[in-house]
Amino acid sequence: MINHTDLGNKPFTRFRTLQALIAEGKITLGGYRKNNIYGTLTCASGKRMKTENRVFFKNEQEAIAAGYRPCGNCMPAQYKQWKQTNGTI
Repeated sequence: MINHTDLGNKPFTRFRTLQALIAEGKITLGGYRKNNIYGTLTCASGKRMKTENRVFFKNEQEAIAAGYRPCGNCMPAQYKQWKQTNGTI
């Protein structure tokens, strides 16, 4: 798991570092630290969160191992499966 704020001191530096990590395949999913939710990098819900609450994962296994659940907005099939196996939220 990579914290967004750990990618650099300035927004432009974080943006360039993030672009490079995505291009290298080291980041494929984003997450919301406060509610332990992960989703795609293009999720509309994820784009609205504050930088200090944003984290990144290499893959779904890493996100699950960190205790995160799938986003119901951008990953409805995975969320439905998670909800069936874990009961209520």
